[in-house]
Amino acid sequence: MAVEPEHASVNGRKKPQRPQRTHREVADELRARIRSGVLRPGQRMPTQAQLAAEFGVERQAVRGALRILQSEHLLTNISKGAPATVAERADRAPAGPAAPPQPTTVALAPRIASAFEAEHVHIDAVCLTAVSLTLAMGEPLRQIYAGRLKPAKVDVRVLLPSRSIDLAFPVPVVGRQGHDDPVHERWLAQRNAQGQVLRHNLLALRATHGIDVRVTFRALPFTPPVKLYLLNNTEALFAYYTVTRSEAQIGQESLPTYDAQGVRSMLFAFEQGDGLRDTTFVEQSHLWFNALWETISSELELTD
Repeated sequence: MAVEPEHASVNGRKKPQRPQRTHREVADELRARIRSGVLRPGQRMPTQAQLAAEFGVERQAVRGALRILQSEHLLTNISKGAPATVAERADRAPAGPAAPPQPTTVALAPRIASAFEAEHVHIDAVCLTAVSLTLAMGEPLRQIYAGRLKPAKVDVRVLLPSRSIDLAFPVPVVGRQGHDDPVHERWLAQRNAQGQVLRHNLLALRATHGIDVRVTFRALPFTPPVKLYLLNNTEALFAYYTVTRSEAQIGQESLPTYDAQGVRSMLFAFEQGDGLRDTTFVEQSHLWFNALWETISSELELTD
């Protein structure tokens, strides 16, 4: 009879079995199921015995994985006697030390939507064009129109680069700064269009839902090398603009440019109360934003 390969022996010994998964690997898989909605808020988890059998690990590894998810506020009611339960807010994007960095397109919308659960929503942003912020606002707006959110007041402040400065990026690789620079003109058109859409969509809530809304823009005298979003004085979301060489199609012309794709930037989340590091970062970010707003920024008109 042929010997099955996985049971074949070498020098009289069985081949070593595949190493068992670690408790962190089990936690990663269960976390992915929670985030994707396979395991829903309020749902009972499988028993520890069932999880151990599924992953081929000892119960100690399962308990370690469950403790990790409990520390991230994804599970509740962990005990030896009953299955754990998926936390009610487990679908909320995490912040603080446990939060992995995610692309802006993934991380920002759920954080903005969570901020809109407050009665007074306060959002400050420093960015290049407000594209990511405008896109992220779509989620809370949908929930407001569906009747699931109803803040009383929304106050949004946005710092954007001035139209009159020579931007650090986006720029052509070779020359052409100023009014005859099609790359600058395209950025300006995008900045204005995104800002106008953001302001229009938010101010419409006054007429449709009676929400007190204020949206204000001011101009920076420099190109921000980072993007920053401050939510309800309790969270700071931070990402780098990483400049790369790319091709910009403007009309019939393809121009080599130096630019940054802000929507793809990895967003790092900090939450006040999640340790000294996070609390200090949030506080210092507010000080930095307010200092720019009150000193060297200037009035900004979203017009050509």
